[in-house]
Amino acid sequence: MAQTASTMLPLGTPAPDFSLPEPMTGKTVSLGDFQDAPALLVMVICNHCPFVKHIRQGLVQFAHDYPAKDLAIVAISANDAANYPDDSPAKIAEEAKTFGYPFPYLHDESQTVAKAYRAACTPDFFLFDAGRKLVYRGQFDGSRPGNKVPVTGSDLRAAAAALLAGRPVPSTQQPSIGCNIKWKTGHEPDYSR
Repeated sequence: MAQTASTMLPLGTPAPDFSLPEPMTGKTVSLGDFQDAPALLVMVICNHCPFVKHIRQGLVQFAHDYPAKDLAIVAISANDAANYPDDSPAKIAEEAKTFGYPFPYLHDESQTVAKAYRAACTPDFFLFDAGRKLVYRGQFDGSRPGNKVPVTGSDLRAAAAALLAGRPVPSTQQPSIGCNIKWKTGHEPDYSR
């Protein structure tokens, strides 16, 4: 199982705009739809990645623990659905329904949104404050498939709790680790610039 680390987008980066389809509802969801929320979590996930499957129930529990009025959450899948059909729009809708995702799960077919966020792996997490400046990017917690560490979401929970309480978010942040995003051939980003 290959492991890729998140790029650790610089803190303070403004949230890149997006407007993407939500396969389960057929609606288009945009960054502006969350403008009233005091905080926004953007998660780059997919259906088939063992790292995402490992924390999937933890993500659902995390979302239930933070009311949308306090923390808006959106998930985005950007994998090449032609070569990875488990990440197709139909399968995204099925995944959201099967696991009761209490957040929109969007499809980034062009992969431009994932690139704008400099996403590299699934899962990859980006937490923004009320001004939509990045305050946390990193792991959900230290749990990985097979390492016997319980899935708690402790790292992301600590960041969200601090942000919502008006305290500084801890600046020591560990990169998320997961499967690399399945880029379309010839569309692989160069994040070294």
